[in-house]
Amino acid sequence: MSRLIKSRLHRRDFLRTSSAAGALALAAPARMSSAAAAQPINMQAWSAAVDTVQSHLNAFTQETGIPVDYGNAPWAQYREGMVTKFVGGAPLDMMWVSDSWLPEWAEAGWIAPVDEFDFLTAYNAEAEDFVTDSMTYGGRQYGLTYYTDFMGFFYDEAKLKEAGFDAPPTTWQEVVDQSLVMKQKGISEYPMMLAMAQESWLIEFLSTLVFSHGGRFTGEDGRSVMQNDKGGAVEALQWVVDAVDKHGIISPACVETGELSGLKAFASGNHAFAMVAKYRIRMLNDPAQSQIAGNVKQALMPKGPDGDHNTVGWMRFHGMATQSTQDKQRAENTAKLIEWFGGKADGEYKFQKLLFLDIGAGFGVKPLFDDPDVRAAYDKYGDVEVIKAQQAMAMKKDVITPWFGEWNETNGSAWQSAILGNTDAKSALTKSGELWDELKDSY
Repeated sequence: MSRLIKSRLHRRDFLRTSSAAGALALAAPARMSSAAAAQPINMQAWSAAVDTVQSHLNAFTQETGIPVDYGNAPWAQYREGMVTKFVGGAPLDMMWVSDSWLPEWAEAGWIAPVDEFDFLTAYNAEAEDFVTDSMTYGGRQYGLTYYTDFMGFFYDEAKLKEAGFDAPPTTWQEVVDQSLVMKQKGISEYPMMLAMAQESWLIEFLSTLVFSHGGRFTGEDGRSVMQNDKGGAVEALQWVVDAVDKHGIISPACVETGELSGLKAFASGNHAFAMVAKYRIRMLNDPAQSQIAGNVKQALMPKGPDGDHNTVGWMRFHGMATQSTQDKQRAENTAKLIEWFGGKADGEYKFQKLLFLDIGAGFGVKPLFDDPDVRAAYDKYGDVEVIKAQQAMAMKKDVITPWFGEWNETNGSAWQSAILGNTDAKSALTKSGELWDELKDSY
């Protein structure tokens, strides 16, 4: 048995033990149901839009009479702090959750499904499919969204016109063709910016490449298909390998380029095309931050021969702590708070709209695309119809599992190894796929 598998087993045992300990610590509060309605709801979030959150909480208490104790912590310390709270039995009812943590937190018994509350699941009809999918684990739904975004494809319209093109590429082959013309005309040495450094953004870049080529990392049974010539990730990786080594349209230094440094290089005018998070378009078209402001446009993600314009999406949601469900009234109050933030407040998706207008955070509910204020804000720096169309084609990452972290680094190294010419695409992904199945079987 490999060292990684032993580590996985030890961590699984810890999660189960800590979950049980947390349940014991909460046994006494569970008996205090008679006072639950008068007790404050405990909400934890990371330190984002704090004033907006507090204002929305004040409105909730005024509307319902339910007080809320609100705590927040910086993103960098949030997850670790929440695990400590879960294990220690600290008072928790509602919290912000990343889709990447859902399998771990659900398996540990720290968060509870919310699909018994019909008034919460009713919002699924107006949410993007990938958003609901990303809140679902083991067939149960664990919350309502408050933020979502996706990987976008952007181009510098000025460079495109200089090269003699009237429209952006619609396929990955056209990305190659247009880039080669730009290289020949001296417009850009490396027209396509792709960030492939080992960092948290890497899985989003890889998933986008795979999904837009019509592939997947895993199959319906959860086992690896990434090594398959068709329906896997080989075609996508081979495109990157060829773009770097054969065509020279992506810099070999891409394996050392992180998302932020790649974004800055694109904003400096070094590239014609870039794959970055959609929310970055606000910065890219800001003259104070970008040398190509006003020229940055978004197109649908290029597609491979067997693919479509799919991209990857991610989201954050409001979840319910398991301890909250130990008292019926407390659970109902927490569900009301989740609705106030993730659903409608006073008849509208107020919090998601406030976040968008305040900090540009994306939303996961489709009706907001038709909101006049939202459209007016988007019109200042982007094309709302393209954004709407691309978001509708976003897909949930198919590798978010309790063992994702242990597999992710090996997978990233495998892609980098192929890009650097140290192995071929098929062999690299075969190694990655074997580890995935090994970890899955050990869990």
